[in-house]
Amino acid sequence: MAYPGYGGGFGNFSGQMPGMQPMPGAGPNVFLGGYPGPLPYSDSYSSAGDPMWSYFTAVAGQDGEVDAEELQRCLTESGISGTYSPFSLETCRIMIAMLDRDYTGKMGFNEFKELWAALTAWKENFMTIDRDRSGTVEHHELSQSIAIMGYRLSPQTLNTIVRRYSKNGRIFFDDYVACCVKLRALTDFFRRRDHLQQGFVNFVYDDFLQGTMAI
Repeated sequence: MAYPGYGGGFGNFSGQMPGMQPMPGAGPNVFLGGYPGPLPYSDSYSSAGDPMWSYFTAVAGQDGEVDAEELQRCLTESGISGTYSPFSLETCRIMIAMLDRDYTGKMGFNEFKELWAALTAWKENFMTIDRDRSGTVEHHELSQSIAIMGYRLSPQTLNTIVRRYSKNGRIFFDDYVACCVKLRALTDFFRRRDHLQQGFVNFVYDDFLQGTMAI
């Protein structure tokens, strides 16, 4: 039986910036059923000497967290998008929602580091399949990328994803990241309720709405 995953190789990316040491606990944490677990981050992590800390604190509020607009500025200044267009505000909102475990609508530094690791992995994946360096990928390339990340989706589901995230049959980097965020967040939401890791769960309507509307 095949189980959905959000990338068996996700934890193999270090998500590093130049001069940055490997993040603690960045190795894969795989559960039964093929679900990779979330990357562990400790609240006691020290930010001293971390190149990412300056990007984060430059835009973080007095509460030490960033909202969607601040995250957008932070990611733009960090250069994670490279030659691609800066992330849209909507993409930044769903990035926060993916890791917003306390439902504040904001992101702390440890969550930001976890997001950076994901973005780095997704960008490397995108660049691998964008061989002509057009800044976009097509349907068959997106299918290849999703398979590389460890998802096993039906052709019907893949067609739905392409229709949702493509513009004239091509998927730009911003939309690609939005797609990856949704896939990871929805899979994680499903996995947390699949206690036996069997690939199926029962939802009540309100629980389903809370999980899907949050992202």
